[in-house]
Amino acid sequence: MRRALFILFFLAILFGPAANGSPVHAVKRRGVVAPVAPSHKKAHIVRHTGGNTRVQARPVPRIIPRPEAADRRTKSTRQRSRKYQAVESAAASRPAKLRQASLSRRSIVIPPSPLRGSIESLTRQNEKTEADGLERIEDDDDLAARITQKMLVPVPASAALEVNGDLPENRRYCRPWTAVFLTDLAQAHAAQFHRPVEVSSAVRTVAYQKMLKHINGNAAPAEGDVASPHLTGASVDIAKKNLSPKELTWMRSWLLPLTEAGKIDVAEEFKQACFHITVYKSYAPPPPVIDVTPAQQKATPSTGMDHCSLLGLLQGCRTPDGHINFGVMLSEFINSGKALFAQGR
Repeated sequence: MRRALFILFFLAILFGPAANGSPVHAVKRRGVVAPVAPSHKKAHIVRHTGGNTRVQARPVPRIIPRPEAADRRTKSTRQRSRKYQAVESAAASRPAKLRQASLSRRSIVIPPSPLRGSIESLTRQNEKTEADGLERIEDDDDLAARITQKMLVPVPASAALEVNGDLPENRRYCRPWTAVFLTDLAQAHAAQFHRPVEVSSAVRTVAYQKMLKHINGNAAPAEGDVASPHLTGASVDIAKKNLSPKELTWMRSWLLPLTEAGKIDVAEEFKQACFHITVYKSYAPPPPVIDVTPAQQKATPSTGMDHCSLLGLLQGCRTPDGHINFGVMLSEFINSGKALFAQGR
């Protein structure tokens, strides 16, 4: 009996909550919000619609600006508008400036590259100097004889052309057409940069070139088809050490057309830093010989000299660079007058 009561009591405890239902919980329904008790901080507006209770949001209060803040904003706006009006009126009073449109395209100038030498160039220099009838100067005695015969002239040193101070006096000579080239180059460079260029080397002898070859491995040989053109007196070296990059570009641009025309040959050296330039006879050809017919050989009333004598006198008074030496010409006129006076007596 006790056992049966205990079983029944146990079953009652076990199945009692299921029979009576689960504990009460708040049922969540869509669109239904549990009422909230009003408080002193928030006020809720409750509206009942068909058994459903909905809560309406509290309206946002309208913020009314203060009168003084509105006045400040209005004042600053007026000031800005007055400023803009003043700027616009000033711009309207000024005449409009029209910028002229350019339809031309800016050209790109490419500087010339270095005028490097080559074996072909050195061979061509020897061939052309030989075609000009130039011989290689053997030693100092041969050099002195050619200077005496006026086959070589001094390098035309001036304010626009300097000569290296270490160069011996007997090696400051070159061919007459080379002297004309140096004068033209120096004058063109001085007109552009207002400073002189320097001649670092001119005529050489075979004996000196052999000695130089032992000292400087970059020097050209003294014999053969690629011998140094300095041995003929037609070549000079222009130093590069004092030339700016702009001057180097100008020098290359000035020498390149003459090279293409066959007037000169250029080899730009970098170990010795110079422009090696060989000038040919075609750069400054000798003045043409004028054939005067007997009908044109009329004596001049003032001196009694014929036209041939006057032309010969003018050609004899020319300097190596092609200009007329008026002092020499005057002395020649005086000597000719004395000779004519002696013949008249």
